[in-house]
Amino acid sequence: MAVSAAPMRLALLAVAIGCSRSAEPSAAQSSGIGPSASAQVSQARRNAITQAVAAVAPAVVTVQTEVIERSPTDPFDMLFGRVQPRAQAGLGTGFIVRGDGVIVTNAHVVAGATKTSVMMRDGKTFPARSLGSDETNDLAVLKIDAKNLPVVKLGNSDNLLVGEWAIAIGNPYGFLLGNSEPSVTAGVVSAIGRNLTAQMEGSAAYVDMIQTDAAINPGNSGGPLINADGEVVGVNSNIYSTNGGSIGIGFAIPINRAARVVDDLLTHGSIRRPWIGVRLRQVNSDNPRDALTMGAVIGGVDPGSPAAAAGLQPGDVIVREGARPIRNRFDWQAALLDLRVGQSVPLRVRRDGRELDVSVRIADLPEVSAPKVQVLRELELVTVTPAIRAERGIRSEAGALVYNVSQRVADELAIQPGDVIVQINRTRVTSAAEAARALDYYGGRGYITMWYEHQGLIYSTDFAIR
Repeated sequence: MAVSAAPMRLALLAVAIGCSRSAEPSAAQSSGIGPSASAQVSQARRNAITQAVAAVAPAVVTVQTEVIERSPTDPFDMLFGRVQPRAQAGLGTGFIVRGDGVIVTNAHVVAGATKTSVMMRDGKTFPARSLGSDETNDLAVLKIDAKNLPVVKLGNSDNLLVGEWAIAIGNPYGFLLGNSEPSVTAGVVSAIGRNLTAQMEGSAAYVDMIQTDAAINPGNSGGPLINADGEVVGVNSNIYSTNGGSIGIGFAIPINRAARVVDDLLTHGSIRRPWIGVRLRQVNSDNPRDALTMGAVIGGVDPGSPAAAAGLQPGDVIVREGARPIRNRFDWQAALLDLRVGQSVPLRVRRDGRELDVSVRIADLPEVSAPKVQVLRELELVTVTPAIRAERGIRSEAGALVYNVSQRVADELAIQPGDVIVQINRTRVTSAAEAARALDYYGGRGYITMWYEHQGLIYSTDFAIR
């Protein structure tokens, strides 16, 4: 993009150069029986793919997870609400981006994991801790305690060529194969800037993706997509499939975006989500006027937002961000993910048949800078404001947004970040402070019934604070 700084590169990245070693000839080879007596690999067999794989494969790791699921063991348990904890194993791929053990993988690979470990190419296993996850981009960053590890070299996903080599490295079906060595599939970059509107593997919204016909199968998630120069250009994320396996339509997250996410986590300790405060309206193709609309149609502008300060109005159509054309709402979502908090960006909007240029300063999502209330030391709440309600599509008029929650409390209370607490016992909750006071008051007085909004629906959960 014309307005963006040059793509970020993580510090201390280096190419992990692989090498091959010729085997000593066997007795059969020496006697002329079987394969050629020569154990040397011919130069004809060494090509761009083999050299690229040799450079990257040492830094590719297997990510192993354990998730505790709670499910009833028989119909009577289901009837009376009794559940039995059960450990469920999961597996994905990751790659090392810093020699002291910083690893990139997919957020859906480690989602809900109570235990995560990383297995190296030689089979050595390390316990891993999460430095953070970005579910919107489906990226997670892990850390293991190790030094002098091989690392990958990051490429530039902004200059990809449709038709150039694309090589996917990962550990598909690792539990079945029982190997720690990564496997390789090759193809080409089939398309760039793909916006995926259907649900696929993983739970994130996927926009501006790299499409490849290099086979990506379950277990490949989180592995690197590399080019013929041995540079990582994407993070393998998901597939489109009619049978559960690869049919040659795979997608990867551009590495430039992944580098920004990693940089945010390492520098700030959290993801800074770009926000300007506009809500887009769904275009109705049956409406003759909408059918001719090209761009992202603004349905509402949040009060006090950067968009409001820039003079944007409902009905404006965003048609360009910097040098990047905006053809629909997915293009706008992709552009927003590539912007940085604090950056001023030029937008071109169409209003009443004419085009206007405006400058908008990118801000954090409202809840990032909103005052937070710590509850039970493991539950962090934010008061729902009109801006937060509009941005997140919350149906409740007031409440306490769950901003952060420990895994233990999330499991026991069945809540997660993004849920909105609206009532505790008979007390209506209109702010984070009210939720904290109610929990403090009812704590130690018996069971608590808490009502909360989750994805537009109201649920309740019972628990006790002792």
